[in-house]
Amino acid sequence: MCLNGPRGAADGAMVPLTPQASAESAAEAVAAGATDVHVHPKTPCGQDSLSPRVVAATLEAIRARVPVPVGVTTGAWTEPDPAARVERVRSWTVLPDHASVNWHEPGAEEVAAALIGLGVGVEAGIWSGTDAAARFAVSPLGPKVLRVLAEVTDPAAETAEDTARALLADLGSAHGRPVLLHGEDAGAWPVLRLAGRLGLATRVGLEDTLLMPDGQRALSNARLVAEGLAQYGWAQRSS
Repeated sequence: MCLNGPRGAADGAMVPLTPQASAESAAEAVAAGATDVHVHPKTPCGQDSLSPRVVAATLEAIRARVPVPVGVTTGAWTEPDPAARVERVRSWTVLPDHASVNWHEPGAEEVAAALIGLGVGVEAGIWSGTDAAARFAVSPLGPKVLRVLAEVTDPAAETAEDTARALLADLGSAHGRPVLLHGEDAGAWPVLRLAGRLGLATRVGLEDTLLMPDGQRALSNARLVAEGLAQYGWAQRSS
């Protein structure tokens, strides 16, 4: 379950931005069936951050409310300089269970190596429309990652499933690591149902979509999780 992503206050009051709001939203989502939490820790002004103080406050608040693994982002937008990003990660005083690393971004291998050195699980983010799958295929770190996030960046409901299938084909064996498939915006629900039919792990949350399958505004992460479980189960039964 993905709590907030890079979204901000303009995306609606239901998007959790503070540690306390993230913890409350995570608790509701876990009660609805979520088994893992992915969060973007944010500064008081709502910007994604790798600051050790910001990361610690967010992780501690969420862990006080839920018993499931909690992961964070290391997206390049949080710190554009790859060397500085690695140093930020190494400066964390409270460690997440896992962290996503976007393999197409400069410095991805170095960030992943730093996380592995700290004992933090790496989610290899492989975005459609990038060369990430090709880079990951030859990475010596591939066999060491926790799982692969197959991230379908095609936001169109009509084409997202085809984009997802092409991405999975590009990934091939993915070094034998588990694959979590998910989409975004209008493509989130078709990709989630495809994951159900294929028996792959998936996720849903306000990072990936602000809308329910019927186009209505999602009121919370918990509502998205509950509907996601229903859609996933339906897809499995109809496959």
